[in-house]
Order: sequence, then structure tokens, then C-alpha cells
Amino acid sequence: MRTFFPSESCKETHLKSINPQSWLQVERGKLAKFSSESASSIDSLIKVPEPPILPFFKPVDYVQVLAKIHEELESCSPQERSNLYLLQFQVFKGLGEVKLMRRSLRSAWSKASTVYEKLVFGAWLKYEKQDEELISDLLSSCGKCAKEFGAIDIASEMPAYEKLIPHGVITTNEDSCPRTVYFRIADEKISCDRQKIASLSAPFHTMLNGCFTESFCEEIDLSENNISSLAMRVINEFSSTGLLNEVSPDLLLEMLVFANKFCCESLKDACDRKLASLISCRQDALELLECALEENSPVLAASCLQVFLRELPDSLKDSQVVELLSNTTRQQRSIMIGPASFSLYCLLSEVSMNLDPRSDESVRFLRILVDSAETSQQKMVAYHRLGCVKFLRKELDEAEQLFEAAFNLGHTYSVIGLARLGQIRGHKRWAYEKLCSVISSSIPLGWMYQESSLYCEGEKRWDDLEKATELDPTLTYPYMYRAASLMRKQNAQAALSEINRILGFKLALECLELRFCFYLALEDYQLAICDIQAILTLCPDYRVFEGRVAALQLRTLLREHVENWTEADCWLQLYDRWSSVDDIGSLSVIYQMLESDAAKGVLYFRQSLLLLRLNCPDAAMRSLQLARQHSSSEHERLVYEGWILYDTGHCEEGLQKAEESISIKRSFEAFFLKAYALADSSLDASCSSTVISLLEDALRCPSDRLRKGQALNNLGSVYVDCGKLDAAADCYINALKIRHTRAHQGLARVHFLRNDKVAAYDEMTKLIEKAKNNASAYEKRSEYCDRDRTKADLEMVTRLDPLRVYPYRYRAAVLMDNHKDKEAIEELSRAIAFKADLHLLHLRAAFHEHIGDVMGALRDCRAALSVDPKHQEMLELHSRVNSQEP
Repeated sequence: MRTFFPSESCKETHLKSINPQSWLQVERGKLAKFSSESASSIDSLIKVPEPPILPFFKPVDYVQVLAKIHEELESCSPQERSNLYLLQFQVFKGLGEVKLMRRSLRSAWSKASTVYEKLVFGAWLKYEKQDEELISDLLSSCGKCAKEFGAIDIASEMPAYEKLIPHGVITTNEDSCPRTVYFRIADEKISCDRQKIASLSAPFHTMLNGCFTESFCEEIDLSENNISSLAMRVINEFSSTGLLNEVSPDLLLEMLVFANKFCCESLKDACDRKLASLISCRQDALELLECALEENSPVLAASCLQVFLRELPDSLKDSQVVELLSNTTRQQRSIMIGPASFSLYCLLSEVSMNLDPRSDESVRFLRILVDSAETSQQKMVAYHRLGCVKFLRKELDEAEQLFEAAFNLGHTYSVIGLARLGQIRGHKRWAYEKLCSVISSSIPLGWMYQESSLYCEGEKRWDDLEKATELDPTLTYPYMYRAASLMRKQNAQAALSEINRILGFKLALECLELRFCFYLALEDYQLAICDIQAILTLCPDYRVFEGRVAALQLRTLLREHVENWTEADCWLQLYDRWSSVDDIGSLSVIYQMLESDAAKGVLYFRQSLLLLRLNCPDAAMRSLQLARQHSSSEHERLVYEGWILYDTGHCEEGLQKAEESISIKRSFEAFFLKAYALADSSLDASCSSTVISLLEDALRCPSDRLRKGQALNNLGSVYVDCGKLDAAADCYINALKIRHTRAHQGLARVHFLRNDKVAAYDEMTKLIEKAKNNASAYEKRSEYCDRDRTKADLEMVTRLDPLRVYPYRYRAAVLMDNHKDKEAIEELSRAIAFKADLHLLHLRAAFHEHIGDVMGALRDCRAALSVDPKHQEMLELHSRVNSQEP
């Protein structure tokens, strides 16, 4: 979820107001001196809130859960598939795997067995892609339809009413009844065909052809049945034709109620569908949904719901919509959404929590989610999520009941809620023992030790946090706590080193903010403003100091205490930082340059490249869109549109935009884009010559050295793939001459292919020495040395970036070669615990197969296929292992 769930220790109501200006009343350039007098001011600056209780489904052994889901998907009925994919989505959400989450949603949508499921999951995917309207427009401009999750024609998806011949109806001789019957309504008489009206329903058939007085009457009074003469005439026409032509909504509603009263199913179905076809806006849906639920009109109800879902999240800001959707009975939900109630309220509660997790609306939707849950996993999700919201609202008794219910069902992560509640009530020792009990009785995970550290002090707390980082190095709180503790002890260098450990591989805003606070306390305003500008690049509305101060406000104050750079200074600073692979520093410089009169389109484009390198795809896409918005010419705009399409998986359309741009003006960026997209979209080796030609065309066009260095580097890679090592070396050397530092890696590859491993190793060493972010350089260098140095380099990689999987795989393979089967599997397992990676699971499955552990191999195969269902080698291994299952 996008919403941050703050801990109890950082509520605004418990904090004093802050005056940032008071920290900045110093002479420009003056450096702070650490002293005992500054300790209190450091404490006021450096606060590390407790880690939030995440409202996610987080099973202890996610691999086993994914494997079980995959196994069930292999044999389940079509009606069960969407719910299984929704559970898979919940697992990936707990792991933070955004791409895998969306793929699970897409699978739930594509495998939907009912229109209700298609409606919910289509709307969910649309909500997840709500910032991608521009992409749809760009695809349309390329002649490609992008309305993948468009509105559903619900009426056509639902079976129409089939008229049945009534059985067991007592009738008289129909020939003895008058052929024409007159229905009196007030002062009007409507002439109707008796048998055609009788055919509308069993009650009418009995009344008009049975043993009742009306069966022999030519005139029947319907004045007391809430039907107008106009509506009755339309009903008479329908009885003859079976059609409803141009009828007003009011008349249709009147007829719908009448049809329900007299069990005229064909008339009711026709009114239901006709009303549904007339919905054109949210107001229509609001006016009709209540009636649809009262009159049991599924087509109309689902059509109204579709309007609300397609307007998420805005529709949940409408109190009338919320009132309707959050006050439904089980019967009404069955009419509106059929068997997909849990899926619907999963979506509605998530959207509501993203808007405001503490809101009454979130609680109401979550209560329905709890009521709709059927399986134990669904109940875990619902209880835990509602428990988190109740905890935020300080409704502690209810929160405890909900966390307890989820925990007892097997959701071990809910113990965090119970422990926090214990601490709030003064039972800190109990909270610690509760965590210790969980650790000793299940697979120990990083979050368990992180949580237990909150309930102890001194060395024990430090030890628990070290263990948390060992088990899950992606957790930010341990680094932040250790760094803040070191800073309070006036060990600034160690504090910065600690927070830089995680910032080296995970650009977490809270960690950047803490480092900013360190620089502020040290009165190093140049570095402080660098971090605040990086924060603002990632999140323009970010607020620091527990949400009390706008980051933009602090930047304004800091500007008074740093040297102003000219545009030329900025370009020099950017060149230096880009060359030293200082991506955060480069982001900061670009942020500052955007305030000048420089061409903004180019700067936003550079910003997007950096954000992609920093694994911030959403922010990168935002910057690309801003580049397009600020482009100074049509040919420049087409290039940015091409990159937007390329980065969202539409390679051919990106190529088309590049060609359009070139047709207007030959430019470096257009040729570079075309070369890049062509190289990626074509598997034909013969296209290499075309890519080379395009990159050479790019290099002949004006551009700055930063981009020309990248083009030379790419050109060198193509030459290497073609076996033209001398030409490749020339490209890399020329790139290095203009300080494109990453060219060292390409040149090292050339040395290696020339059988000069020593030169390759030395070349990578140069890259390591120059690059600020150098984990990938250590990994690459490990390929050019002996086993001992390889092991040392890969250990360094894991220290610098524990998310890189190759080192774990290499070490595990070495252990397996040395017949240390258990240790090899453990090496892979420690990474799998915090990263759902296909290659790690694949290798562990192969190891399990090798040692004869068929069930272990099958489990890993199934989990890996949950990550990538089409991976060919994984499919082959799964088939082989599956045939061995006892």
C-alpha cells in the first residue's frame, strides 16, 4: 500500500512544533563542533521511529505458500482460480514485489470464471495503472488499441432469462375466458390480450386463467398496485413483442417493481438490462443502485458498481458511494457482485486505506472483508488488516482481538501487533518473551529479531538488530537505529558509514532523511541540501521530522547557507558526479539545475536515467513524462514518448516514435533510442550492423559528453558481440577519455576475450576505485581472478548490495562441488528468505533433486514457477521432478 503506517512513537500530537530556521542561524560555511552541549540538539534532530506494522499477508515460509498455491492451480476448478491468484497477489505484496503483484492480478483477471471477477480485477488493474493514461494515448497514436481493461458489457456477459412453461398451474378452459381483459388504473382502462399477459408469470396465468373471479372478468382493477396507466401500456406492448423500446428510466423503475411483485421474470430481466444500458455517470449509478439491490436486479447492480470501480480512487471520496457500498447485507452483496465479495472488498479496503488508513470508511470496508472471508488465508488477511487499522485508531481492545484471531489462524506476523499492544500496556517483558517464543518455534526471520529488539536494551538490543540484518538486510530500521546510536555517541563517521550501508543498495526515503539530519547536525549544509534535493526528486511532497515540516521548506532555508552555483558550475558538478557513479549526488545537481533557465526536457530525461539506475521505476516514469511535457520541439517530444513506450514494454511502438523523430530532425537521442530499441526487439544477429550504423549516426550528432560516452560504451558492446575486439577497445578507450567510467567494464571484457585476465582484473580495479557505487564492479571483477580472490570479491558484493543474487549462487555452487550439500542449500536459503528470486529457487530445486529430496525440489519448482510461469528450464525441471513424486 502506498500509505505509510506510522508507529505509535511518532504521532504528531505528542510532539512539539519545530522551527527549522533555528537550526540554520549560523554563518555560511561554519562547521559544527561536537560537544556535550550539542547532545540535546542532536537528540531533537535524530529520532528513529519504531518500524511500522505492515498491513500485509506475510507468511513465515512464503515459498511453501506459493508452492501450495501453484499446486492447487494445477488441479482446481475454474471457479477457484481467481481467488488463488488473489492469494498469490497478497503473498507478493507482503514481499514488496510490485511486478509480480501486478502479474498475479492480471492472471486473476484473465482466468476469471464470472463477470463479477472480471469486473473486480479489471478495475483493480486499472487502479494500479492509474498513472498510465498517457501510455494509452501514446499507444493510440501508434495505431494500437490500449483499452485492455475497458468497461465490460455486463448485460451480454450475464445469461438472459429463459422463459419456462409453467407446470402445475390450475387453469380453467382458456376458451371460456374473455380474450381481452381491461385493467383499470384510476380513471383509465388499458385493453390487453389476456393470454399474453397471462404468459408473463405464473401468478398472472393463475389469476387470468384459473379459478379466481378475475379469470372470468373482462375488467380488473389494478389501481392499488402502484402502476401507472402509461407503464401498463408498455407492459402490454412487451407482452406482445418481448421488447422494450424507448422507455424513460422512471417508467422502467416502476415496471421493475411491478414485475418483481407479480413474478414477471422476463419483464424484470428486460427492465434490469434496459436500466443498466442507460447508466452514463456516477450520479446515475448512485440513483439506481439502491433500487437494484431492493429489487434483486443483478445486471443493474453490477453495472452501477462498475461505474464506481472504474472511477477509483475518486469515487471513494464521494460519501454517497461509500455509504452505499459499506452498508450492504450479504444478500445485497450477492446481487451486486455474486461470489466475488471478498475480492471486491479487498480492493475497496485497499483503496480506502491508501486514502486514509484511520478513516471510518476503511473500518467499514474491512468489516465487510472480514464477513466475506471464507478460507483461513482470507481470514488471516482480513483480521490482520483490520487489526492494523484499529491499532492506528488506538482502538486497542479490538485491535488485540483481531491480531489474536489472525495469529491463532497461523499468521505469525500478527504477533507484532500483540507485542506492541503489550508494550503500550506496560508489559514489555511479556512482549519480549512472546517474540522469543515465536523465534524458537518457527523459521527465524529478520522481522522477528527486529521486533524483539524493541523490548530489550543495551547489547542485547544491538545483538538482535545485528541478527535482523543478517537474516534480512533489506530492513531499514536496524541500520537507522545503529546509525542514530552512533551519532548520539558523537561518532559521526561511523554513523554515516552505517546509514550509507543501506543507501548503497536501497534508496529508502527514511534513510535519506536520517542522513540529511546527520549532515544538519554537523552543519555540513552542502551535503544536507544534496540529500534533501534527492528526497524531493523522489517525492516532491515529502515531509521531514515525523511529517511536521515540508522538505521543500527546509531546502529553501538551507539555500541561504550554501554557495550558489552558476549553470556552468552545475554542469561541471553533474559531470564529476556522473563520472564517479554518484547517482544520488547527480540527482541533487539536476534538481538544482531545473530551477535555472536550462532546457528542462533534457534535464528531466537525465533525471529519469538516474532513477532507473537507482531502481526507482515509478519516479523515473514521472520524470520521463515531465521531460515530454517540457520538450522544446516536436522531434524532442517524440524521443521522450519513445522512451516512455519502451520502458513500459512497448518496444515496437518506441521504435516507431524514434523513426518519426528522425524523419523530422536527425538527433543524437533519436538515433540512440532507435539503436537501443532495435537491439532489444530483434533476435536476428544481422541487425547488429544496423545498430552499429545507428550509434555511429548518433555520435555524429551534437550532444554532451555524458551521453556520447554512453553511446560509445554501447557501441563497444555491440562490437564485442560481433567479435570485433579492436573496434570495441577503441570505443571503450574513447569513452574513458571523456570520463565515461563504466567503460572500464567493457574494456575489461575485451582484455578477457583476448585471454589477458590480469589486464581485465586491473581494468575492473580502476572502476572500483573511481565509482562511488561499485558493487556491480566487484561482481564483474570476480570473473577475472582466482577462486580465493573471487570469493573475497563476492563477499564484498554481498556486503555492499545483498540483493545481488549471483554471489549466493556462486558460493552455493562451490559448496556443492565440495560435497557440502547442506551448507550449499543453506547459502541459497538465506537469500531466498528475503528475496523471491527465480534463479535462487531454480538452483535450490536442482540441489534438492541432486540429493534425492523430491518434495523439496518440487516445492521450489512450484514456487519458482509462481515467480515466472513460462521459464523453460524451470518447466523442464518441474516436469522431471513431478514424475518422481511418490
